[in-house]
Order: sequence, then structure tokens, then C-alpha cells
Amino acid sequence: MWIPTEYSQAFVMLLCSMLCWGSWANAPKLMQGCRFELFYWDYVFGTTVISIVLAFTLGTFGSAGPAFLEDLRSASASSIGYAFAGGVVFNIANILLTAAIEVAGLAVAFPVGVGLSIIIGVVLNYLITPKNDPLLLFGGVVLLLGAIVTDALAFRAHGGAGTRKTTSTGLLLCVVSGVGLGLFYPLVAKSIAAPRHLGPYSVGVVFMLGMLVSNLFVNTFVMLKPVTGQPPLPLSLYFKMPARWHILGLVIGGAVWGVGTVLNFVGSSTTLVGPATSFALGDGATMVSAIWGIAVWGEFRGAAPRVRRMLVWMFVLFLCGLGSIALSPVLTTL
Repeated sequence: MWIPTEYSQAFVMLLCSMLCWGSWANAPKLMQGCRFELFYWDYVFGTTVISIVLAFTLGTFGSAGPAFLEDLRSASASSIGYAFAGGVVFNIANILLTAAIEVAGLAVAFPVGVGLSIIIGVVLNYLITPKNDPLLLFGGVVLLLGAIVTDALAFRAHGGAGTRKTTSTGLLLCVVSGVGLGLFYPLVAKSIAAPRHLGPYSVGVVFMLGMLVSNLFVNTFVMLKPVTGQPPLPLSLYFKMPARWHILGLVIGGAVWGVGTVLNFVGSSTTLVGPATSFALGDGATMVSAIWGIAVWGEFRGAAPRVRRMLVWMFVLFLCGLGSIALSPVLTTL
């Protein structure tokens, strides 16, 4: 398999991961009128397919470790189990976060759900694999959280979906999804750190299979019993979707997110970075999504001067946080 040997290579991979994680959600925006539950089937199929493609290419050629199939055969049951469980936990949490956005709005769901996931994920990942300068790492995380909160406040001030009344159901969904999103990456870190562990490309395949298997049950249930108050969806509607929607879901949604996830796992597995830094940089994707919303989708078009100032501060906090996290591996090695 191919693994980066220099920090510059690993950092570029993690930046690509952040861009992918922050860009896949453009697919639902391009599928106006499609319920998220229907899109989510193609999204999960796309992540699974692209992880297998990467496993048989980058995960097979190279001199950094065993090829994909050999790596899979020699791995311990515990390593495989942790990777699969990580996919299951992520899938459940991601669906609940989407429901939380529908019920509570972005201005509540992102600070609570994503903010909680960053805190839990970085702390647990650092405890599992304590790498990189903790002051720069956790300082950068605080700055990223500040950027997320500032973005949410700007969205609320602009009169977005965050102005809706937050119910106890919405808040509960935010908390549960945030905990789940914070726990999935430590499971991946445990898989990579286990005896006779999987390589990162194999982890990607097993992780995506965990998403796929759990989705058969979780998404089917959510379609039949929506927690957002919307009417139930029969599974037959998936097969009636336009071909264009399926392509967008598979490629712009699933494949883009899947590439970002596997690249993040590869960066995490190196001795140069570690899972805490890899997860923290990846979660900068929230701000990438905000950039798409501002620059392409016009979500803040006509914003008041006060809102525009908040957006400027959001980007300042984001760039400072990103820089602090990026420097944490470099200064550790000096």
C-alpha cells in the first residue's frame, strides 16, 4: 500500500479530506425535491464502491505495507470489529444529525452536534494515541469551535433555519448525534492501533461496509418512522428517482465523502500525524461547507453589515485554528 512518508504529503491528504468532507453535501442541494432519506441510499453505496476502488489501487500498490487482500486476511478480529463498529456508529449519528438539522435548525444542530463531536473525538483520539503538541492541537480545536459557533450565530442573525423553535426532541437529536460523531473516530483509531491491525485502506472498506449494513436497518426505519414530522416514505420511491439524482448521490455525495474519509484514515495511520490531529483537521469541513453556502448557494446574500462582520470573524477563527492544528505535528518533531 502507499503511505505518505513526509508531513507535507500527509498534510495535503488531510486538506483534501477536509475539502471532500465539506463538499459532499452539495449533492442534496443539487437534488431539489429529493428527501434526504432517499439520497442517503446512493450516498452509502457510493462510499462503499469508492473505498473498494481505493483499496485495490493505492491500497494494493506501494511498498509501505501489505497489499489490500493480504492485509485483510492477516488482520485480527478485534481490528476488523472496531472498524466495522466505527462505520455503524457514524452512520447512525450522521442520520440523526440530519434529522436534528431538520427539527432544530443549523444554528442549533451545528454548535451542539458538531461542536460536541469535535470535543469528544479529539480528546478520546488523543488519549488513544497521544501525538503532536497538545497546546497547539487543543488551542486549534477551540478556535474551530469558535468559528462554528460564529457561523451559527451569523446564520441565526440572517434569519435562516436556525430561527425556528428548538424542541426537546431537536436538542436530544443534536446531543445524541454529537456523541456518536465524536465516538466513531476513536473506534477507527482503536482498529488501527490493535494487534495485527488493518491498514488504513482496509479500514476504509470495513468501515464503509459497517455503514452499508447498518443503513439497511436504520435508514429503512427512519423512512417508515420519520422523526422530523414529515410523512413516511415507501422504499419503492428510491427506484422511481431520476437517473440524474442517482448519479449525483453516488458521485458528488458518496464518492466524494468516501475519498475524503479514506485519505483521512491514511493520514491518521502515519507516525507523522496521529488520529487526534487528523480528526480535528477533517472537522474543519464545517467551514468548507459554510464557504460553499456563501460563495455558491448565496445563503448570506443581502446580509446586514453586522452579519458580514461575523462571517469575517468566522473565517479568521477558522484559518487560525487550522494553522494551529497544522503546526502541532511540526513543532512536536523539532
